[in-house]
Amino acid sequence: MAETSAEFSGLVAAVTGGASGIGLATALELANRGARVAVLDINPVDLPEQLTGFVCDVSDRASVVAAMARIEQTFGGLDVLVNNAGISAVGTVEDNDDAEWERVLGINVIGVARVSAAALPLLRRSEAASIVNVCSIAALSGLPQRAVYGASKGAVYSLTMAMATDHVREGIRVNCVSPGTVNTPFVARMLQNFPDPVAERAALDARQATGRMVEPEEVAAAIAFLSSPNSGSITGSDLSVDGGVKNLRIRPLID
Repeated sequence: MAETSAEFSGLVAAVTGGASGIGLATALELANRGARVAVLDINPVDLPEQLTGFVCDVSDRASVVAAMARIEQTFGGLDVLVNNAGISAVGTVEDNDDAEWERVLGINVIGVARVSAAALPLLRRSEAASIVNVCSIAALSGLPQRAVYGASKGAVYSLTMAMATDHVREGIRVNCVSPGTVNTPFVARMLQNFPDPVAERAALDARQATGRMVEPEEVAAAIAFLSSPNSGSITGSDLSVDGGVKNLRIRPLID
């Protein structure tokens, strides 16, 4: 077990989609830095002992409100919210029907707004309130076959900036992280939608300038940085954790 630090001592954090992938890595990172961590997930089972799971479906307002009530009952308040829950979609605007658009936007965008709205009454009582939204490089970069997903993350980026503006004078900081392609079960499931998942995996590795996908723990460290009390002057920011894919243009290797 990683050594626990006191950076988040006395603080309570909630992570949506916290039972796997980036969410689980983030929950563990915050716990290892001293936070008491609530994992909000539709299936919060088999969690490490330092995490507390609460059933929460971000697409259902009643479920979200109930989860926040349980956090308040269990921990007495909330200081850090990480909006990580999200789903993917593959295809162009021709490939995805209205139901798919509504499903992805309902979770990736409205889900962020829904959870944040339910959390705000608790966050207003905190002296170290922070929200971190998990965005994506797809928000500002055109990625092939990611029309719905890219649109949803573009909305998350804009929503982050709007929330940061709306709540800065309440002492609530709002930022986002924009990962590149991350080596998670989320991506593994997405790859199964391609005719050759192995070739697509190799292409995703190669897309990062570092030559590999981002690891969940690397994104978790960035989220912890933004949500830390030590980052009190950082709000309305987007932190890329993308292996250089967004800004670097390296020449291909030639054998």
